[in-house]
Amino acid sequence: MAKKQKPPVVVAELGRPETPAETSARKAADSRRYRQSKTVNNLVFSLLVSLGLVLVIVLAVPRGTDGWSDHAIDVSDAAAAATTSSGMPLLAPEVPDTWKAKQAELRTAPSGDITYWYIGYTTENEAYAAVVQAYTASGSPVDSTWIAQQLEMLDPTGTETIGGIEWTVYDHPKRDPDSSNVLFAMEGRVGDVTLLVYGTDTSAVLRTLTAAVAEQASATAADAAAATDPTAGAEADTDIPSKEEE
Repeated sequence: MAKKQKPPVVVAELGRPETPAETSARKAADSRRYRQSKTVNNLVFSLLVSLGLVLVIVLAVPRGTDGWSDHAIDVSDAAAAATTSSGMPLLAPEVPDTWKAKQAELRTAPSGDITYWYIGYTTENEAYAAVVQAYTASGSPVDSTWIAQQLEMLDPTGTETIGGIEWTVYDHPKRDPDSSNVLFAMEGRVGDVTLLVYGTDTSAVLRTLTAAVAEQASATAADAAAATDPTAGAEADTDIPSKEEE
């Protein structure tokens, strides 16, 4: 028996059965719409995933801080480690616990004849303060041009004695701290070593730092002198009989 064929389906929009060409066109259109909808869905999904990743990254980043603001080093440890290279004791002045030492390193001037120990601080006032201990291999005085460059070519404004050391003062409070590293500075010498203290904090704060530097520098120089000549000062401690006692 011959198989019964299904009667053609009448399409409501046409009011008659589709022709093979119309059926093929309809299926092609349906397939195209399906692919387009999948593309849009995929695009939306990808966008949502990207936004989710961005949100995770934003939430993972710590707020209100950065690596440099929290960075601090131990100046005493750094000075001890660099003393062998310097050939002399290096300064590690006492400063408030609220200060952060950002750098402490032994440097060489571009000319090559000056070596200097540099310490850079962020003070309690979020200002800048620096200590420099400079010397030459020959023991000759540190070049005055180099000193002027460190102090941004400022003119001296006076002198004063702190911690038994005579210091040249550079007091320029009207300078802009955002464009300068030196509003106040002190320059002194202990033996063959030049000492610089400068920064953008108040003159009172930097004078206190200068006193700490002077105290340690003077003590270090006295220790070095005693090590070089152990008998120094011995005569002063010896009782010399007077003529009446002879």
